[in-house]
Amino acid sequence: MDLDMNNIPQHVAIILDGNGRWAKEHGKPRFIGHREGAKNIATVAKAASELGIKALSIYCFSTENWKRPEAEVNYLMTMPVRYYKKYRQKIIDSGYQIRFSGRRNVVPKSLLNVMDDAMLSTKDNKGLILNICFDYGSYEEITTAFKKIATDIKNNIIDISDITPELIESNLYTKGLPKLDLLIRTSGEQRISNFLLWQLAYAELYFTDTSWPDFHKEELEKAIYDFQHRNRRFGGLKEAK
Repeated sequence: MDLDMNNIPQHVAIILDGNGRWAKEHGKPRFIGHREGAKNIATVAKAASELGIKALSIYCFSTENWKRPEAEVNYLMTMPVRYYKKYRQKIIDSGYQIRFSGRRNVVPKSLLNVMDDAMLSTKDNKGLILNICFDYGSYEEITTAFKKIATDIKNNIIDISDITPELIESNLYTKGLPKLDLLIRTSGEQRISNFLLWQLAYAELYFTDTSWPDFHKEELEKAIYDFQHRNRRFGGLKEAK
């Protein structure tokens, strides 16, 4: 397929779904699916960077995922630490700027240390912004933003008349990122699952049956090709091409 390189989405978000199902289909335990899914982040980030995408937000662990079996949660908390320590220099040299979106008060200290080191070590990189959404939930994000705004009003830093969509956005985890253009969900489910609800206002949605561990560059290109053939009107009227 021929992509229009002048119409590449600037900010793409992906709900990484299907690790467990992929493992089951291959006769392997669930943690193997999560391990392969983690490896695939590097593959897709590289593909996104090569295509000219500016920011890639990936939904790795939600505020609701704590309800999963304890052994699985423990693995998801410790696996990124081992992965980062093994590939730290390679990640830094990739040129990506690593960011994290989500709560920090529940995540284990060992993982927080890795997150902080990744952000600090890549803050000056000029390549793809890789926004890792971990212990993230949109309800929590928006609630936290409004608490910040309410506190500023209470302390007479701002007035209630100062509340605008731009002010709200400046208090979200994703502040400073390009507007979200495209949301992809892998593995066949067709729902948003409390992810980037504010940011999705005018984004295009793309659902694929491909499980996350099998979602590589060709699958990303299919999603972008589909995106490029949408008639994006942003609430107005626009002739289809």
